[in-house]
Amino acid sequence: MRVLVVGGGGREHALVWKIAQSPHISEIYCAPGNAGIARLATCVPVAAEDIEGLLAFARQAGIDLTVVGPEAPLVAGIVDAFQAAGLPIFGPSRAAARLEGSKVFAKELMEAAGIPTARYAAFTEQAAALAYLEEHPGPVVVKADGLAAGKGVVVAPDTTVAREAVTAMFGGRFGPAGKQVVIEELLEGEEVSVLAISDGERVIPLLPSQDHKRVGEGDTGPNTGGMGAYAPVPFYTPEIAGEVEEKILRPTVRAMAAAGCPYRGVLYAGLMLTREGPKVLEFNCRFGDPETQPLMLLLQSDLVELMLATINGELAGKIDWYPGAAAGVVLAAGGYPGPYAKGTPIAGLEAVPPGVEVFHAGTALVDGQVVTAGGRVLCVTAKGEDLRAALERVYAGIKAINFAGMHYRRDIGYRALQIASK
Repeated sequence: MRVLVVGGGGREHALVWKIAQSPHISEIYCAPGNAGIARLATCVPVAAEDIEGLLAFARQAGIDLTVVGPEAPLVAGIVDAFQAAGLPIFGPSRAAARLEGSKVFAKELMEAAGIPTARYAAFTEQAAALAYLEEHPGPVVVKADGLAAGKGVVVAPDTTVAREAVTAMFGGRFGPAGKQVVIEELLEGEEVSVLAISDGERVIPLLPSQDHKRVGEGDTGPNTGGMGAYAPVPFYTPEIAGEVEEKILRPTVRAMAAAGCPYRGVLYAGLMLTREGPKVLEFNCRFGDPETQPLMLLLQSDLVELMLATINGELAGKIDWYPGAAAGVVLAAGGYPGPYAKGTPIAGLEAVPPGVEVFHAGTALVDGQVVTAGGRVLCVTAKGEDLRAALERVYAGIKAINFAGMHYRRDIGYRALQIASK
């Protein structure tokens, strides 16, 4: 089989790495890819959002399976375009991808289906949203309705911050994504990412993982696209897992089918484990980044076979996992998540010890030298017999790597380790 992976980040590198292990694969292409992916696949200079260009390449190259990494092409309808051309593609349709593309759509669907989530109100006018804040002083969470590259969510501890967020969103900070704004109650508890695979009827969860959004140790500083993740989550008990399947995952898949847009692909539920039970913070319509990196290290089943079964509506059985745990730590460019430089040479990649996988996120190859090309540059990932062992391998691997301005969190997994030590 010839496979095309769409995207060029750390998630896509991890997917290419896992897909390459399948005996069904003869060739892998990635559009646009990066310097790390280029070692495993043929990188194609087509942007992830260029649906017509991707479709033309898939036809020309005889692609048997396309795998979409980022959310933007999914929300834009890449799956519909490929299906109309008779080309197999893994991911939800444009209508189904509204679960991530529109916070309002997701909230309305959850409310109608009785899926536990935060109380909310949606607004199309700034004045009405500001008036609501006067009656609900907070703390609250303010969200842009549409895609905002992970930056369209503001946790507001007081009315002043909430008003600033509302004003900024309606003022165009996130473009069309902020034309509608959601204000919801702030949930408290532990966050967990539960990714599942659904073929439109059945849904099978992957191992639970936990992302670290804040840039600084102890979950301080501004939000990022994710500074590291680990799996599985030790405090995500079998009882909680059963409740999530029964009250969140299956009802969501049923509700989407009833709405006329069966959900096929990865259903990513961002959850808060509250005192009242698990509640949905948000849905995403694709693999998470950086959750995918440790998950792919632990996945024992053939990813290609899982994807084909999803596309064909034949998902069955269970997913096999390697024992132990895995973790990934993101190495970011100086200044990230604010403005950052590109083109900075990266040293030490060849000195990373065996057993540590370095997934490239924002890199490029310039005159034979790997250089930075994004805010999140690398995700150093390893597995071990437990989380502590996995993290020790990761941080040992990081010591070999260096580039000007490089920064990373030294406390990934700290909450799980604290709980384990009690």
